[in-house]
Amino acid sequence: MLLALLSLSLSLLLWLEGLAGSLQRPSVETALDLRQLELSALVEDHLPPPLRSVLVGEDPRKALADALAHNLGDSANPLPAERRLELALLRRGSEDNREARAADRQLQELIPSVDPSRRPLLEALAAGRPLPAPERDRLLRPWQPSPLLEQLGCEQLGGGAGQGGCPADRNAGRRVLRLLAVNVLPLVLLLTGLGLLIRLLRRLLTGREDPFPPLIGPPLTPIDATLLIAGGFVLVGELVVPGLLEPPLAALIRSRNISAPLAEGLRVLVLYLGLMAAPIAILLLLLRGQRPLRPTGGWLQWHWHPLKAAAGPALALLLMLLPPVAFSGWLVGQLWGDAGGSNPLLELVLTSGDPRALACFALTAMVLAPLFEETLFRGILLPVLGQRLGGTVAVLISAAVFALAHLSLGELMPLFVLGVGLGLLRWRSGRLASSVIAHALWNGLTFANLLLLADGAGGM
Repeated sequence: MLLALLSLSLSLLLWLEGLAGSLQRPSVETALDLRQLELSALVEDHLPPPLRSVLVGEDPRKALADALAHNLGDSANPLPAERRLELALLRRGSEDNREARAADRQLQELIPSVDPSRRPLLEALAAGRPLPAPERDRLLRPWQPSPLLEQLGCEQLGGGAGQGGCPADRNAGRRVLRLLAVNVLPLVLLLTGLGLLIRLLRRLLTGREDPFPPLIGPPLTPIDATLLIAGGFVLVGELVVPGLLEPPLAALIRSRNISAPLAEGLRVLVLYLGLMAAPIAILLLLLRGQRPLRPTGGWLQWHWHPLKAAAGPALALLLMLLPPVAFSGWLVGQLWGDAGGSNPLLELVLTSGDPRALACFALTAMVLAPLFEETLFRGILLPVLGQRLGGTVAVLISAAVFALAHLSLGELMPLFVLGVGLGLLRWRSGRLASSVIAHALWNGLTFANLLLLADGAGGM
């Protein structure tokens, strides 16, 4: 008990520090909004008029310039040179003469602040003379330009918008499909989930839902669960393991001359595997000798077969969770604004562009994380608490611990709502497999949205 209390106290201190530190991390939502505005600006001339105002608004380039200008004034997260150049070029094309002149001044001020390899592009833009396509490409290359910067540079160095020689003209069809997927698919899923929620509420109110079955879980005490989560997961997995694995992993990456994106992908994958090791070892140790008492289906009640019976409720829950999680995120935004603190993995997926690194991130987010987190929070903590406090209280506590473990104040409420849904699914279905599948689908949906707006995706 003393060891459990000590582990719990230290874990709470670490989590409080992590939650406070999350306020200093930028929110990926800001980056996603900018990417979506970029995509809108690139495809606006290739949309039929009836769809244009619905999908991209009246003037997506102005909206993007305003968003970049807002971020330019944020001293905590100053815009890099690429973004400042995009802003100058967007405003340079404004019909407001004062804004265009201010953009020219911004362009001149940018020249001495960048390295010499990048200055020829700025000088050519300032001179305003048209250049042949090979020369434009040569000047743009040192900037490793985003699709938008490549498009704006092409337009202002003689390519011309809508003339077929700039990136937006060459990849218009693929970008329109991506814009539709980013804008329309979430709305369809939200409406479908809302319909399923209304149907479920009607069944509950009319008494047509069967009662929840008893929660079956491993023969552990709350002290055991505390040692497993606070001691194994937090103290050993999050504090000790990175210190042990980081030096040899860094040495291996240097010796193999691995590229930076792939190195980051391998680092995330290996450290997550290390994070899993201690709690799983402690769990096996705690369950050793309990084999004669093991119930049908095992202590964790996986029940993978038949797969359709496990996956069907998981998909339904995914859809039903979309409206309340989206609403909770919107509510946090209204009450708090941008609290920041997104999972750093999201930014890595958004900016990597390396297929091998993305494969590492996908394996971590869509396979390892659902298996491990559902084992801890819904396979162990939920039934251990449920057998003593009742299912409802156990669902709420396990959801709160699940949300706190992600160390993000800005995402605390949406993660709590997600945890409640996953806990109810585990309790209602009696299958841990269903909550694992739902968790994997949720992470997969997030991953797919990031890829649609990521560097290098879809011809970008």
